[in-house]
Amino acid sequence: MSVLISGGAGFIGSTVASACLDAGIEPVILDNLVTGRREFAEGRAFYEGDISDGALVDKIFAERSDIEAVIHCAALIVVPDSVADPVGYYRANVAKSLEFVDHLLRNGCERMVFSSSASIYRTGEDHTVDERSPLDPQSPYARTKAMCEAMFADIAATQPIRILSLRYFNPIGADPRLRTGLQLRRPSHALGKLIEAYEDGTPFRITGTDYPTRDGSGIRDYIHVWDLARAHVEALRRFDGLFPEGSVINLGTGSGTTVRELAEAFNRVVDRPVEVVETERRPGDVAGAYTRSDLAERLLGWRAGYSLEEGIRHSLAWAEVRDSRLS
Repeated sequence: MSVLISGGAGFIGSTVASACLDAGIEPVILDNLVTGRREFAEGRAFYEGDISDGALVDKIFAERSDIEAVIHCAALIVVPDSVADPVGYYRANVAKSLEFVDHLLRNGCERMVFSSSASIYRTGEDHTVDERSPLDPQSPYARTKAMCEAMFADIAATQPIRILSLRYFNPIGADPRLRTGLQLRRPSHALGKLIEAYEDGTPFRITGTDYPTRDGSGIRDYIHVWDLARAHVEALRRFDGLFPEGSVINLGTGSGTTVRELAEAFNRVVDRPVEVVETERRPGDVAGAYTRSDLAERLLGWRAGYSLEEGIRHSLAWAEVRDSRLS
């Protein structure tokens, strides 16, 4: 069995590709390398190009008749950037995804797993959500994910394709074997900023301390990227038996961690603590949420296995080797 992974040279897509390889599923990578890295596609079937390039998608399916499913990870994902450049985000994430699905339909693809986001939820007072919670995306990035889900649902309702949306919470860590990790040296999320502060000897800034959480900082569900990748393998294995109940599945740990608590966990792991200071919110940021759902365990036989501290350790280990892995 082969699976086409769009965005398969990015952080999550390349880790999913590694998990597929380990499970005996051959990944075929499609990536335009705007944010992905060529090094993450080495030794794997790789097509460089855009998901909206119909001729290229046709070529892939003509040459790889063994492709049985698609995992669609290609997207721009930085919330503040989406606020600054909504046109670019809607074009890359929504318009091109529509073109991509059209090309998949033309080539007879009947199974797609979509990398969605828990940022589309409206959270309740306890900051927990499940797959039935109302949606209320608060940034252009989050709205692109919600729009894609709605668009895909309309397409799947009448066309010969089934689409499973996996709503990710907050990925951390790296491939435990350090084959891949975050390609950015200075990522914008909280753990990336903690590592940056640790490496530079500068304070870590908590962006927003007036949220209605237990300590005023944002709350997240930090899931190890390898756990996330394993869930995709199970989704491929069980795909045909998931519908209609499993068209949307949350992927999280089921445990909420505030930014303050993340910083405290980080300082328990490292050899010298990082100073923590407070500052204002960033554009597009929200209080956050974590999943209370057990649907992934029930339908996929999956639950997160790595702890928060293990995710931090793997992120630090990747940061140490990143420059040697990426030319």
